[in-house]
Amino acid sequence: MSEVVTYERRGPVAWLTINRPEARNALNAAVRSGLWEGISTFNDDGAAKVLVLTGAGEVAFSAGADLKEMATTSMEVPPDDFLPEMGRNIEVVKPTIAAVNGVCFAGGFALAQTCDLCVAATSATFAISEAKVGRGAPWAAPLLSMVPKRIMLELLMTAAPMSAQRAYEVGLVNAVVHPGELESHTQAIAEQIAANAPLSVKAAKAMVRALDDKTSADAFTKAAAIWEPVYRSSDAQEGPAAFAERRTPMWQDR
Repeated sequence: MSEVVTYERRGPVAWLTINRPEARNALNAAVRSGLWEGISTFNDDGAAKVLVLTGAGEVAFSAGADLKEMATTSMEVPPDDFLPEMGRNIEVVKPTIAAVNGVCFAGGFALAQTCDLCVAATSATFAISEAKVGRGAPWAAPLLSMVPKRIMLELLMTAAPMSAQRAYEVGLVNAVVHPGELESHTQAIAEQIAANAPLSVKAAKAMVRALDDKTSADAFTKAAAIWEPVYRSSDAQEGPAAFAERRTPMWQDR
């Protein structure tokens, strides 16, 4: 594994950690590559029964894509393998848990969303922040089966952070705990799952996904088509550029 993503097994539980705390665990190319490698390692690790995904430090799970890097590459539509979205572009049959320790925005939110369960520290905040920088969020399509439609639209259109407690109230997270208890609480849940019959656990996950049409390939295809003009717009380049230059974006609506 790379230095910016670490893989550690604690008994039957594998911890995959984004390790760029100085950059709020932003998802640059090295981190994204490390996540792909880490999830593949988990898939091949027979001793690992549950995966926990988290971020290093106390500030951020992940603030999302590295906008400074994005500004230099002038990326339009992200490639299909931009992020390992479990259940969409990489299959993971074993259970996964997001342990959200702080800021969980944009691509970070996408990663947490793809996990089966989510435990959040009281300091955690969630946001689909793409509208602030003119980018797209087709990855958010599965949210329609997780929260009410108006909550989803609030997240998408305001781009405002949602507190961990509010996220718990609307069903985005399973539990909210004190920051100092996040690791131990998540480890305990993971060990409880790991102690159960593996075939039963895998079948439970497969059944829920099979009955959820918001995670289907068709749903993602429709979402990607809707967001493609946004990704290819001038505003989609203006947002990251403004972030990198520390100024307010000047939207052109084109």
